[in-house]
Amino acid sequence: MKVILSRKGFDSSVGGHASPILPDGTMLSLPIPSSLDRLSYDELKLCDGRTYAQVIDELDAGARINGEGAHLDPDLLAETRSRLTGWRPSLGQIGAAAGHLRNQSVGVGDLFLFYGWFRHTHLVDGRLNFVSGRAGFHAIFGYLEVAEVIDTRSDMPLPDWLRDHPHAEPSRIAKPTNTIYVAADRFSSQTRRPGAGAFRFNESLVLTRPGASRSRWNLDQSVFRHVTITYHTDAAWRDGYFQSYPRAQEYVVHADAMVTDWAHRLVASSELLK
Repeated sequence: MKVILSRKGFDSSVGGHASPILPDGTMLSLPIPSSLDRLSYDELKLCDGRTYAQVIDELDAGARINGEGAHLDPDLLAETRSRLTGWRPSLGQIGAAAGHLRNQSVGVGDLFLFYGWFRHTHLVDGRLNFVSGRAGFHAIFGYLEVAEVIDTRSDMPLPDWLRDHPHAEPSRIAKPTNTIYVAADRFSSQTRRPGAGAFRFNESLVLTRPGASRSRWNLDQSVFRHVTITYHTDAAWRDGYFQSYPRAQEYVVHADAMVTDWAHRLVASSELLK
């Protein structure tokens, strides 16, 4: 099995600030803005009925959306927006990142763990604010176990439920690398857990070493040092931390039994958002 650490959501260059961890522990990965997407942030909703646009406005942290659409990918929660019949969680990829996944033979049975840049929030006079003085960090916010890989270069038509997926957008379909990964119905190590989902925050999901810049990760060397992590060499292992490469979207971990057990326990033990 391969475990893919996949970076998603707002960052300092796209979107302009961290994604928020809401006071109830909801990890709200904010989709990046894209001129190719028509979906608005007003159309995306939390389970309490608030829209993503309302959260962004309330944070008032200088988000750079510029009237562009929201690139909702990965698309993990049915309740986030209106759905076509038969909808399933999925992830699209294109360009060099898609080529990297193909070159690493990522496919059925492999596990994506999605991470991003997050900061804690709290309410100040009834309004949502980032907690001042608390640095942002990289944390895992969701997962997807692959049941199907759809190559949009194929002559086979896309399933009807995928018509409003961002990677079903015509200009993306035309690209030779455009690929969609569809989630399994059930997570393989726990039959009661869905094949994809998003997490409520807990400390075990944090990748960043305490007190360090967010790209310095606290990976357990006894679990990870002996396996291949793409884009990294042995030099990534520093004194007390793992220096993650900042410019790639996906790091593919060629997992052995120890890494597989770590990933399965992380997913199985984390509370899911409904």
